[in-house]
Amino acid sequence: MKIDIITIFPEIFDFYLGQSLISKAQQKGVLKIKTHQLRDFTNDKHNTVDDKPFGGGRGMILKVEPIAVALSKLKVQSAKLKVKPRVVLFSPRGKKFNQKMATNWAKQNQLIFICGRYEAIDERVAKNLATDVVSIGDYVLMGGELPALVAIEAVARLLPGAVGNSESLIGERITKTGGFIEYPQYTRPEVVEIKGEKARVPKVLLSGNHKEIDEWRAKHSKVIE
Repeated sequence: MKIDIITIFPEIFDFYLGQSLISKAQQKGVLKIKTHQLRDFTNDKHNTVDDKPFGGGRGMILKVEPIAVALSKLKVQSAKLKVKPRVVLFSPRGKKFNQKMATNWAKQNQLIFICGRYEAIDERVAKNLATDVVSIGDYVLMGGELPALVAIEAVARLLPGAVGNSESLIGERITKTGGFIEYPQYTRPEVVEIKGEKARVPKVLLSGNHKEIDEWRAKHSKVIE
């Protein structure tokens, strides 16, 4: 899979994408990630990517033209490889990102992430250029870079060969609404003193009875919608 990221702060991604399993997935060739500086797609000497909003209002708005140019050039490359990319704009007004969405994206050959900044992004990007407008939660961030990183990690771990131990994905279930189910987990020591009280691992997990353990896990699964 290839993921292209359009942003005015490509350096935000440098450290994180060079760590842990995402770095290893790239080294294996399972995943290819490339950032693109939006300012490189402008046509004025100041590399302007924003302007004042029509109708007045606070802040500055990311312009549509540089994004359109960036997407056009990336799609030319995609066409040569006979790949149709999915173009994702991160916005607090978008559809809520969930595990079901991550699973669907993991089946794509190419994703292009557009990271907004400033007060907003020209609405024509959402209406005319993006295939998906997505939010990672009911709150407002300063830009789309963190949502892009969240999506990259959620998708990358689902790619074949990206996670070293495939058993770590076993037992994860998705609800019809895209929510996520997982059971509580414990490790050593068996007893820990917390706030003056002894916190113990449930006895069933120490029993060695896999049937009872499976039943306990099913009973205590948590649903996060």
